[in-house]
Amino acid sequence: MDKIVIIPTYNEIENIEKILLKVFSLEGQFHVLIVDDGSPDGTAGVVRHLQSMYADRLFMIERTGKQGLGTAYIAGFQWSLEKGYEYIFEMDADFSHNPDDLIRLYKTCRDEQADVSVGSRYVGGGKVENWPLNRILISYGASVYVRLITWMPIKDCTAGFVCYRRHVLESIDLDKIRFIGYAFQIEMKYRAWKKGFKIREIPITFIDRKEGQSKMTKGIVKEAILGVWKMKFGFSA
Repeated sequence: MDKIVIIPTYNEIENIEKILLKVFSLEGQFHVLIVDDGSPDGTAGVVRHLQSMYADRLFMIERTGKQGLGTAYIAGFQWSLEKGYEYIFEMDADFSHNPDDLIRLYKTCRDEQADVSVGSRYVGGGKVENWPLNRILISYGASVYVRLITWMPIKDCTAGFVCYRRHVLESIDLDKIRFIGYAFQIEMKYRAWKKGFKIREIPITFIDRKEGQSKMTKGIVKEAILGVWKMKFGFSA
């Protein structure tokens, strides 16, 4: 019991059973923690049904209403640390992250002594499929923007496919994480980097979701743009 994958969900009924069965089919006995924000489509009901078959590997935190990606991960991190997990993963529910790559993220931390491993679209060998050109340019431009301001040597700063060793999360005051949208992903990497942890990027193929709806909003984008400056000048790690 050393690996747990945190998957935040909101209206993922088309994907949730398939993604869970795929993760549970992998070698290495991954556990999964779903953090569901009161999905009105019945996502949590599907998870509860599967818990009857995977009672020792599938767990869920049910919250009321949409509270944001960042707060979902913070709740998941705190739960996972309390339960004693050593390797704690972030992953989307919609198959934009290939569950098979969990093994590569894990081995990068276990065998190559990385403190954080990041599934990266923008290192050599990484790529994006099924995204329109304008979205690729926005995403890649965001990472360039973050690097220029923070000098953080990570090419995919907004990546949400990540493995943390527990000592990294224990060293960060999770109650002080400020951002709740995609800026959360930047802030977590920034704090880990400022503390001197070894962060490794491995190439992945990011595939745009085929089912369900994207959770991206203008507010999330604005938070990320302004949040980088707040991180640079507003706080230390």
